[in-house]
Amino acid sequence: MTAIKIYNTLARDKQAFVPMQPGKVRMYVCGMTVYDYCHLGHARVMVVFDMVQRWLRASGYEVTYVRNITDIDDKIIKRAVENGESISSLTGRFIAAMDEDAAALGVQKPDHEPRATQYVPQMLDIIDKLESRGLAYKAADGDVNYSVRDFPSYGRLSGKSLDDLRAGERVERNSDKRDPLDFVLWKSAKASEPDEVKWDSKWGKGRPGWHIECSAMSCELLGEQFDIHGGGEDLQFPHHENEIAQSEGAHGHAFVNYWMHNGFIRVDNEKMSKSLGNFFTIRDVLKKYDAEVVRFFILRAHYRSPLNYSDAHLDDARHALSRLYTALKEVPADDAPLEREEEHALRFAAAMNDDFNTPVAIAVLFDLANEVNRGKSPALARQLKGLAGMLGLLQRSAQDFLQSAPAGAEGGLDEAAIGERIDARAAAKKAKNFAEADRIRAELLAAGVVLEDKPGGITEWRRA
Repeated sequence: MTAIKIYNTLARDKQAFVPMQPGKVRMYVCGMTVYDYCHLGHARVMVVFDMVQRWLRASGYEVTYVRNITDIDDKIIKRAVENGESISSLTGRFIAAMDEDAAALGVQKPDHEPRATQYVPQMLDIIDKLESRGLAYKAADGDVNYSVRDFPSYGRLSGKSLDDLRAGERVERNSDKRDPLDFVLWKSAKASEPDEVKWDSKWGKGRPGWHIECSAMSCELLGEQFDIHGGGEDLQFPHHENEIAQSEGAHGHAFVNYWMHNGFIRVDNEKMSKSLGNFFTIRDVLKKYDAEVVRFFILRAHYRSPLNYSDAHLDDARHALSRLYTALKEVPADDAPLEREEEHALRFAAAMNDDFNTPVAIAVLFDLANEVNRGKSPALARQLKGLAGMLGLLQRSAQDFLQSAPAGAEGGLDEAAIGERIDARAAAKKAKNFAEADRIRAELLAAGVVLEDKPGGITEWRRA
């Protein structure tokens, strides 16, 4: 197998990737909490780890990719009660919306998409093990909590010692806990909560805490120890720290070998969040921008770096992606297989093997496009399309991309209207009314349509 290096958050260094089983990779990524539409932060997680699993597969690995769905949570219960609907109705609706968004962004379905509510018995089993080992206790309020100070290596992932950690905005204050840092494994049922979020247990009726869900689902589907665990940077503490404490505390050995975290999406250099009111849903962005442009925008930045969102950056991404598609429009790819030993393919692979360095890999695509434009080589066009395909890019017809408008766009000219104006311009030129022909060209440009006159009197068009 090709040597891949991954930045391991746990080691704080790039490490050579050595899977537990030769040729096979087991990867778990924390997915969405489904009580609302997905935003661009969710898009980045989905696209980044879709890229990771694509490259692992392209490198010859057999990948088992698990991305969970959190379908039981305080926010879900609150929203369902506010709406006067069942939990399953609310979560079902937003799971369907999430699937639509992911498909639009070219995100392949994971091999498994477990829902937390389907794994409550496995969660109870882990909690039972933790209690038997002195790492879990039932508090006076009925909750079962994890005893953080009884797990010596707590804080290893986040690089914080127990003495440095304080109960803050991310740690629920509760006087019934032995320590403010202790976190809930099993929440005692409240009379005000719907019956569908109450499960029987030896500690009484209740529901799981958030952290235990991922420990149970990953363990059940990938084993007690596996290769890669991913998620957003914001999950490093406390969620992933707590997953380690639970899983290693219950099973007595290492949980995950490589931890990967993608960076935040920022707006005006502030983290995008609902609390700041500066978040954008995927579907709102797709009303203005083609979904492949959004995917390209995410991938042209390194997954660990912050990504600043703005219309200007999306516009730039659209123009850049148009350059690649234009090269393929002018010189269609031949049908031969991708040459993995060709110079550009080797440079592309070297970039991707270096902690999935998509900015450098995409720079290789632009080098290829420039050579396609110069040399008109269908073989290099094939390399361009084939390598881009490993990132989930450039797989449509060039004309489809260059002439497409975002699905939700309003007020733009459709293809029929553009065709009528092109015909009117051709008639004006034939009548030597060049002022009218120029006026139509300018009118179309103002509407975001660029005309390109080709030899033989043919006029082609694309969206600006």
